[in-house]
Amino acid sequence: MASATQTPSSSPPRRSWAGLSTVRSRVIAAVIGLTALALTIAGLTAYSLERALAEHRVQGYLDRSVEEFRVLAQQGLDSTGRPFSESSVDELLRTAMQRHVLAANESHLGIRGGTLAWTAAEGVPLRPEQDAEFLAAVLPLSTLDHTTRSRLSTSRHDYFFAVIPVHFPSENGALVHVFDMRAEDRSLQGTYGTYALVALGSLVVVGVLIWLLVGRLLRPIRLLRTTAEDITEHDLSRRIPVHGNDDLSALTGTVNAMLDRLQGVLDSQRQLLDDVGHELRTPVTIVRGHLELMRTDDPADVQGTRTLALDELDRMARLVDDLLTLAKSESADFVQPCATDIGRLTDETLEKARALAPRRWQLDAMADVEAVLDPQRITQAWLQLASNAVKYSPADSPIAMGSALRDGRLQLWVRDRGIGIAPAERERVLQRFVRGEAAPLRADGTGLGLAIVDRIVRAHGGTVQIDSSAAEGSTITLVLPQRAITPSQPPMEAT
Repeated sequence: MASATQTPSSSPPRRSWAGLSTVRSRVIAAVIGLTALALTIAGLTAYSLERALAEHRVQGYLDRSVEEFRVLAQQGLDSTGRPFSESSVDELLRTAMQRHVLAANESHLGIRGGTLAWTAAEGVPLRPEQDAEFLAAVLPLSTLDHTTRSRLSTSRHDYFFAVIPVHFPSENGALVHVFDMRAEDRSLQGTYGTYALVALGSLVVVGVLIWLLVGRLLRPIRLLRTTAEDITEHDLSRRIPVHGNDDLSALTGTVNAMLDRLQGVLDSQRQLLDDVGHELRTPVTIVRGHLELMRTDDPADVQGTRTLALDELDRMARLVDDLLTLAKSESADFVQPCATDIGRLTDETLEKARALAPRRWQLDAMADVEAVLDPQRITQAWLQLASNAVKYSPADSPIAMGSALRDGRLQLWVRDRGIGIAPAERERVLQRFVRGEAAPLRADGTGLGLAIVDRIVRAHGGTVQIDSSAAEGSTITLVLPQRAITPSQPPMEAT
């Protein structure tokens, strides 16, 4: 196998199958192991049952043989038509052995007077008469008064036999019916040897199918891993294709959603850094330029430069505060909702707004309801709208505030007679550092006010609506969702 020198890299090396094949192999090993265990238990159980059934079957054959021989001895007739009791033991044994058709692992013997007299035909495979150990154990049993059923293992065979004695006045004898249980076991073992081969083949087939199936099931995980390896801090654009409707597909969708959130956070951070760098560079440049050109021997110039520097520093402080507010808006605890009296909140916010600037402040409506919201954040957003209305409206113009429950939604608004917002700019002004075209001519600002308002409202699950025209001014409304509202009384109209 060829080898190559690996160049050091900041990204981790790709291991296309190393980790996954381990999981795949473990799953396959577990399935094959359990299948093999099940097949083994089933085979051993079936073998034990079949062996017990074979012994029971042989026992039944011996019982029938005993009964048939007794009936033949008591009621049968020989070839001359005389009862066997008036004939001879030889005739009885010969007749009984001729009538019985032997199986492959079966044989019989005829004993007369304690000695072997008759054997099975030459074509019968089982020859117990050639086993001295068997004859030595069986011959004494032929003289007893009762039938003997027993098992005997010798060096040649494992016998299951019955010795059926018969006593005539002239002589005694016995019929020995023999089964070779070792041969029965070999036949049974051959059958289950075939079962073992079939089971082994089944395990191979199961292993191949499980390999393919597990590979298909783990494909989303493999894609997830390779996608995660390709993702860097500079590129979060890759996504994992979602196929099917199972747990792995749900996991893939969850990972994609997580990547979307991470990309959104990363983009937001990049935009924030760009915006901060851009917005702070201007006041720093202004302060640096005036400091470099300041005449230290001119008190008036020093005082003017000082005033300008302090003004720019204040603007930077406001900018930093606004940026911190926007950064906090991404956290889960940005808002802390609680049950709030909207009527009281409306009245208190209007009183705070009156201190912003001398305007003709008015109350349009007051909703006498309770809502679950963060009163501090909503007050901050509401006052920001009031501050914008002050900036972009004439000194003697009216500014109205109000709250109402409409169509199941809580609405909080500020209405002014200012310069208005162009239709093309109504979506853009909610973004960071975006101001209307006429704004720089009328007032100072950071361009973050409405962005903060939008973040606060979105954190409550609501939206910001802007209705504006150059002739009539603007009405900006905070619309909060229905789920957060518990009405108590109809809204109270006021002027």
